[in-house]
Amino acid sequence: MITLALISGVGLAGCSPADQETPLVAGSQVPVVVPGGPGEPGRTAEPGERIGESEARAAAADVRFAEMMIPHHRQALEMAALAPDRTTEPLVRAIARRIESGQGPEIAVMTSWLESLGRAAPDGHDHDGGGYGMATLQEMNRLRTVRGAAFDDMFLRLMIRHHEGAITMAGEELGKGQDRAMRKMAQDVMSGQQIEIARMRKIQAD
Repeated sequence: MITLALISGVGLAGCSPADQETPLVAGSQVPVVVPGGPGEPGRTAEPGERIGESEARAAAADVRFAEMMIPHHRQALEMAALAPDRTTEPLVRAIARRIESGQGPEIAVMTSWLESLGRAAPDGHDHDGGGYGMATLQEMNRLRTVRGAAFDDMFLRLMIRHHEGAITMAGEELGKGQDRAMRKMAQDVMSGQQIEIARMRKIQAD
């Protein structure tokens, strides 16, 4: 359950007048509790019900972060999905499972957040871009062909670079973003992927 006091704003700084309030509308996925008056119980808002005005504003940097991190995460999931059939190393499998369990839900949160702004999540991901540590199409094709120790070596090398790119993106969001939900997401990405990089480097060293 989400109370009205915890709902983040859905305005977009730079895209609407600073003094224009943004209506908050209850969705159909998660119940929203509207507080009652003094001594009165709260109630659950009906889907589509206008429940107040938001004072918060999302910056263009917040939108950019979500729209870039979603395809970035998707490629990490694609890489992680290759591990079970190509590695014999339990620690590599464990890293792949952690990536799947962490980044899948993060994609869902960022997609929902973008939809609250009336924006669709980007489709797919750009293998040819190579930005923020993403693997190129050639690297992905190579990763699909290797097995055993060769897979482990390439997977860890590419994933460490991928994580470092995500940390850079998260740092940019923390520097310029304004939306609390996206800044929290950036903090989670930064801390979680730093831990995973340390674990992958230890696997490489061993």
